[in-house]
Amino acid sequence: MTGPSERFDLVELVSAARAQSDRDGVTVLDALVRRTGIDVLALVEALRTEVGIDSMLKADEEVRRFRPSFQQLDRSTARQLRCVVLNDADGGRWLAAADPWDEMAVQRVTRLLGQMPRLMAVTQIQLQDLLGDASDASPMPDIGAAEGRHVAASGPVVSFVDAAIKSACAQGASDVHFESDRHGMTVKLRLDGVLSRFASERGDQFAQEVISRIKVMAQLDITERRLPQDGRCRVSLADGPIDLRVSIMPSVHGEDAVLRILDKARLGKSESTLTLEQLGFGTAALKSIRELATLPSGMLLITGPTGSGKTTTVYAALSEINTGEEKIVTIEDPVEYELAGVLQIPVNERKGLTFARGLRSILRHDPDRILVGEIRDAETAEIAVQSALTGHLVFTTVHANSFADIVGRFRHFGLDMFGFMSALNGVVVQRLVRRLCERCGSSRAATTEEREWMFRWAGLECEDAPVAVGCSECRQSGFRGRFVVSEIHAVDDLLRDTVTDGGAMSAIRTQAEVRGVQSLRAQGAGAIAERRTTFEEIRRVVGWH
Repeated sequence: MTGPSERFDLVELVSAARAQSDRDGVTVLDALVRRTGIDVLALVEALRTEVGIDSMLKADEEVRRFRPSFQQLDRSTARQLRCVVLNDADGGRWLAAADPWDEMAVQRVTRLLGQMPRLMAVTQIQLQDLLGDASDASPMPDIGAAEGRHVAASGPVVSFVDAAIKSACAQGASDVHFESDRHGMTVKLRLDGVLSRFASERGDQFAQEVISRIKVMAQLDITERRLPQDGRCRVSLADGPIDLRVSIMPSVHGEDAVLRILDKARLGKSESTLTLEQLGFGTAALKSIRELATLPSGMLLITGPTGSGKTTTVYAALSEINTGEEKIVTIEDPVEYELAGVLQIPVNERKGLTFARGLRSILRHDPDRILVGEIRDAETAEIAVQSALTGHLVFTTVHANSFADIVGRFRHFGLDMFGFMSALNGVVVQRLVRRLCERCGSSRAATTEEREWMFRWAGLECEDAPVAVGCSECRQSGFRGRFVVSEIHAVDDLLRDTVTDGGAMSAIRTQAEVRGVQSLRAQGAGAIAERRTTFEEIRRVVGWH
């Protein structure tokens, strides 16, 4: 019989078999047998000599030579990684794996054991027997890491995580929170900016297994439980792939995980109709933003707290000016949505691609319009300002609550304020406010404080206050959807002089009032008068005083 290494290129076959293993939920060895049709024993001998895999379990009676160990690698994690640690009669350590070429899994097990185990390729049936639960060895389809390696698993833990992600995507949630407490695990979905309870399960062990599952999906270190970790992964749903940004944080009851849902294709699917009108900006605000977004050079800043819709606004503005006649380049962390015809660069700090370094390279790429996902440090701020001063139009975001806060932030960076204000064309300060459900909204008598507040900010008399009730249409929340309230600050010479001369924050706020900029509170009061939202929502999002 001709040996398999003479008839086949095993290196290429192994690569193809690994991909098939992910798709079909079988081990790599099973996939190799299907592809080659070679006798299993001959194939194992070739694996040993050609690609360095030691052996496999050939028969049930030979399994008795090995003792599965779940001390360093617990059973739940072993199922997720699809491998199990074995001890032989001579005290040697083996790793029986569905994919012995998975470097991530091998490295993690090596760290746990303190030594490199010998690698062993096994069939699906043998892996199930070693794990002691054949029902948990089938894969969860289409869930894997962002780099393309898929994690095949199923069972109650995987189903729990899978159901939370699918439900979050179906309901339009922005984040999924997995919170460990003294009783077990609670999952909450952030819908319209507010957390809503989704499900819970009792048991500390179950909570640990859920976090381990999420770590495996994001290719994080499952053995590290004392330090925060960040990663990314991708899930494939019926509507297409969804990217997830994963944050793991230690807590007094174990670890919590937050998954940010990034639907990269969402804007691309509707790019022909995506406009600033869809975001709910008023007529005057739309006119101002469009004027700022079409200037030949300078900087447009979008600011607000986390979850205020900054990224969506800047993408909408880019979509409107994306005619194909100008080169648009973005650098983001991560790329949240895909835009056709736009060069989008993801930050990769592990490999040295920071905002600052990427922005320097972008300037050599002949751009007309540049999007810097976020200004986080003085170096990025300095390069962005220089880019705006040298003939580029720069869009960027910064975490700040008001125009005055932005000035304070950039002063703290130590920037030349004359250069910064010379580059700055305008600032959009925005918030997202939940819209009152039209079906179940009700009213109550306004309090004295509420009546005084309405008169102060809107000059209106207010006897009745809108109330959120809750019904099946709005998931018992009393709200359906959100709309934007925003302050648009177009920078003129007088404002530039005030800032560069070191003017006080109060003077900057006075300048905004003189220019007729309607404050967020005034817009919130108007929305209450129009019965689009409630006093409680405006107090939560915008503030009261």
